[in-house]
This record gives sequence, C-alpha cells and structure tokens, in this order.
Amino acid sequence: MPSVAIKLYSAFFKLFLKHRLQSRVDAIADEFGVTSRPEESTAPANPSFAADGVATKDIHIDPLTALSLRIFLPDSFRDARPAALKPSFASDPDLSVRANGFSYPAVIEADRRSYDGPGTGAAYQGYLPSPGVFHRAASRRLPVILQFHGGGFVSGSNTSTANDFFCRRIAKLLDVIIIAVGYRLAPESRYPAAFDDGLKVMYWLAKQANLVECNRSFGNGRGGDARRMDSQRHIVDAFGAATMEPWLAAHADFSSNQSYKLLVLVLLAIMPVFGCILCYELQIILCVLLGVSCGANIADFVARKAVEAGKLLDPIKVVAQVLMYPFFIGTVPTHSEIKLANSYFYDKATCILAWKLFLPEAEFNLDHPAANPLMPGRAPPLKCMLPTLVVVAEHDWMRDRAIAYSEELRKVNVDSPVLEYKDAVHEFATLNMLLKTPQAQACCEDIAIWVKKYISTRGHEFSY
Repeated sequence: MPSVAIKLYSAFFKLFLKHRLQSRVDAIADEFGVTSRPEESTAPANPSFAADGVATKDIHIDPLTALSLRIFLPDSFRDARPAALKPSFASDPDLSVRANGFSYPAVIEADRRSYDGPGTGAAYQGYLPSPGVFHRAASRRLPVILQFHGGGFVSGSNTSTANDFFCRRIAKLLDVIIIAVGYRLAPESRYPAAFDDGLKVMYWLAKQANLVECNRSFGNGRGGDARRMDSQRHIVDAFGAATMEPWLAAHADFSSNQSYKLLVLVLLAIMPVFGCILCYELQIILCVLLGVSCGANIADFVARKAVEAGKLLDPIKVVAQVLMYPFFIGTVPTHSEIKLANSYFYDKATCILAWKLFLPEAEFNLDHPAANPLMPGRAPPLKCMLPTLVVVAEHDWMRDRAIAYSEELRKVNVDSPVLEYKDAVHEFATLNMLLKTPQAQACCEDIAIWVKKYISTRGHEFSY
C-alpha cells in the first residue's frame, strides 16, 4: 500500500484539483488558447549542458495558437567524435555557422540575453552547433521522441518542473532528442484542439527534415566554391530554410539506411530557364511517441493518424508509442473503475469533470473516440497499429481499460507488452512528489529498455 505521506498528499491534491476544475467551468473559449496555468511551477529553459548534460530551449511554431515546444538535447552526441569536432558554446555575437550547406545569420541578436539576467547586454551564451557538427560523419545522430504531458487536458505543461525533470531523465537514459509538446488546454480550447496540436507538431517535424535536405541539396559545398553557395542562398530561403531548427538540423537522426529518392520540380524564376529537376535523397526520421495520462490519448491519436497517412507523412517514420497510465474511460465500467473509483490523486468523479471540460457539450460521451480506444469502427484496424508499450499502476482506476487495449493489440499480433507496477498510483513516475522514488526511476529504465528495440542503431537489444 502507498505510504501515509502519499495518502495525505493525495487527499489535499484531490481537494485542490476539484476546486480548480470547478472554477474553470465558466471559462471563455479562446482559439489562441493557453498551454500552462499560473499556479503551476515551471522550469526555465536552459540552453547549456552545464547543469545535468541536457540542454533545453522553448520555441513556438504556430503564430495563430499558443502551441509551443520544449526541446531536450542530451550532450551524448559529443562522446563519439574527436575533440576538435566537439561543439562549442557561442560566446561571440558575430559567430557565423555555415557548413555543408547550412547557413545561419552571421549576427546573433543582442537582445537574446534572457539566460544571463535582465539588462546585462551579454551575448547569447547557449549552445549552438559548430560547423563540424553539420557533417554527417562528424556527429552522432539521435532519434526523436514526441512527448505529451498529463494533467487531464485542463492543467499541466510541457515546461512544468515535473515534466522538465521527467523528460531530462528519459533523454539521458535513451540518448534521444525529446520534443515536449505544449498543447492547448481546456476548457479555453476544447476537443479537438489538443489532438490537432499533436498532429501539427508531427507535420512540423516532417517539414524540418524536408528543409534540411533541401538546404543540403541547394547549398552543398562539396566540390564547389563559396561563391556558388552564396548565389544559391535565395533558393534555399525560398524553401523556408530560415525556419530550420538548428538543434534538430544538426543532431536529429536522419537515418541514411532508409533513404529513398524524391523527385522535386523546382521553378527558378530568376534564372533564364523555366526550371530544373532536382533529385535528392530524403532521409527518414525515426520517431517514438510518449504520452503521459491524457497525453497518452493524444499520442494514440497521433499514432493512428500516422498509420493512416502512411508515406504521406514521410520523412517521418513513427516506429512505436509508449502509453503511460492512459486516460481511458468508457460508459460500461471495468472492474478497476468500480473497485478503485475513489483511488489516489485522480478519482473517477474528478476525471469525469475533466472530460466534461475537454469535450464540447454537444459531444460529451464517455465512449467518445478520444476517451474509449476500444469502440468498434475506429480507424485504422488494430492490426495496423504501431508497437505499443502500456504502463499501468496497481492503484489506478483506469488500469483495466489500458490493459484491455493492450490485450486487443496482442490478439492481432501487435507488440504490446504491459508494465504493471505494484503499490503504484496514477502518475507515479511523473508527479512532483514521486519523481525521485525508486519506482519512478525503475519505470523510466524499463521504458528505455523497450524503446531501444525500435531506435537502436546497433540492432535489437534485450527487450520485453
């Protein structure tokens, strides 16, 4: 059984959570949305590896919504290269990064000083990829994990202290780049806003890979001179190279062993000819989805859309998903929903209130496709789904439906093991109070073992 301290903390947690949910019943709809709550503690982004070997930064990818991302980059990519090629920290405001066709502004804005304190006037001190990093042989490429935080769709944040700690732990255990998605919260932005945000990030990631390859093809300096590269910069910029995310461009895993040829017709208006045909290699990005609580519902939705899209989503290849204590529910209660309805931290009544705030009033139904993964008629067929790891807790009323979903996947020969943790509660590996417990650490290590089977460059390792 959970300790007395956890029981007391759970009682106060549920009291405050219910009060917060009730206070948001009359919230005004806002298409732009919010991605965090003022009462939640947040961890500032730190683009330096000095603290724990993981650098972070926040970016916004959609000017029409509050959708934001936090990127977690572990410093493990530096270990496999000579010291001369290891990336340096940008201390010179006139640093120019250009190599192998990558071009970045020669001057770093003087007002980027948020990491050195307000008003210091110091140059940006965070990590920037050095020229050598952009050469394929000079850097270790890392797979990408899209992470969706929990919070019942109405709270939580990708920048919260707890989520920041959890993502750092996973990034170090797996040696991966983690993109934590700050989706829009309800009730300001109801369904399908959060689900659409998850899919939007997937397509944004695909665009990043396309921009990198296009930039390489037009600006490749191998066998050419700098003047030719400069003359072609306008072509690259026309494809949006200025929007390339440098951390992903330098370190994301564009796996060459799964490349294929893509024929692109490029019209060059400034040239005397009508156009030219460019044939270049488009690399595949290996991607894993990781969802926590309600974030698992979003991850499962994105996984389904990725399966439906097929090659239309190239160059993104989603290879697996991890659902940590998913926020599933249904009209017909399961055994655990009856027995553990008043369980720790998130009881059933409070979660139903969260669903009422998330789903539009006209669509509220506990068997809604966003809530119940086992409703008949959902596309695509389960036999087409991705390998799915399901994590459940013994004292979580949602556990039985998550296990049932895993069983249905296994019936159609989809790799879908279940990791069940004894004496654990909902969000036992991601809740502030429980993050540093041995059980939380063990859970992350178990997840890492399974995920490595699908992202390891050394072939299949021991896994469940």
